[in-house]
Amino acid sequence: MSERVERLRMRFKQVESELSDPSVFEDKDRFQDLSKEHQRLSALVQCYDRLEAVKSELQENKEMLSAESDEELKEMIRLDLSSLEEELPELEKKLMILIVPPDPNDSRNCIVEIRPAAGGDEAALFAEELMRMYQIYSGSKGWKVDVLEYTPSDLGGLKATVFSVKGEDVFRELNFESGVHRVQRIPKTETQGRVHTSTVTVAVLPEAEEVDFHLDPKDLKIDTYRSSGAGGQCVNTTDSAVRVTHVPSGIACYSQQERSQHLNKDIAMQLLRSKLLDEKIREEKQKMSDERRGQIGTGDRSERIRTYNYPQSRITDHRFGVTLYNLPDVMAGKFGDVMDKILAIDAEQRLAEEI
Repeated sequence: MSERVERLRMRFKQVESELSDPSVFEDKDRFQDLSKEHQRLSALVQCYDRLEAVKSELQENKEMLSAESDEELKEMIRLDLSSLEEELPELEKKLMILIVPPDPNDSRNCIVEIRPAAGGDEAALFAEELMRMYQIYSGSKGWKVDVLEYTPSDLGGLKATVFSVKGEDVFRELNFESGVHRVQRIPKTETQGRVHTSTVTVAVLPEAEEVDFHLDPKDLKIDTYRSSGAGGQCVNTTDSAVRVTHVPSGIACYSQQERSQHLNKDIAMQLLRSKLLDEKIREEKQKMSDERRGQIGTGDRSERIRTYNYPQSRITDHRFGVTLYNLPDVMAGKFGDVMDKILAIDAEQRLAEEI
């Protein structure tokens, strides 16, 4: 580990040197890439240096404790030891995440689609709760959320929602959310007190830019139709809703959120590019001989990834073996405990694979 960090420290100094070269500013893309790398390596070096300092302070305090006879001083040393012992595993976890080379798609923004699956009204209610959880968590991270589509369910909850999330390393975290989310709880309409199981599907797509794909207009079929809302009532009386179909792949995306046909077409095209990029990334990963992915799951949307058990206040991620008993806090947007554990385990597995 120390040898790897020292190599990265040398790379950090090299990047610093390159950033001081005025000619780098003339190449905007290279400057941005170097700036991102500098930020990551700077955090890594600071984390490692602090980790080594904590280890050294722990050893010194243990020696002082064994040699000290004054009880008041010994208590102060114990308090310092306790603080350092709490900090040490957090630094180790942070270093593990920082030391793994980032995926090129980690820095992308993303588009999240949430739809109820099995469970009827209960699934629709939980789909809305998941949407709210992600939105609150995104706000706590300083990410920006824009709702692209929202279709309410007749009896509460939602039939479908699509929203974009923009910010630093958004896809790096939220890409783990793709899959089937299972909820176990007693519905409000249940008179016998029985626990029901419902499911919701979540798809997290890396947001694609126009430069990622050249879409030939000949490959696109564009249909317009009248927008409709819950219960079949018209949202407006114009044919503003748009569906764009990529004929070669058969992928179709639609939007009726806006009253403008032009804006709905832009949203549908944005969704289409992201779905095509998502397919491209998945195809590339399938070609890789990746034993780790076989161990933790493919992340496929048909795969059950997590269970939310309300009677036990338990949330379990089946891919990473993570179980926590703070479900109300998680659903209130305090999702960091779950995500931090997932990121740490994923980084540990990726690092072990590289070594």
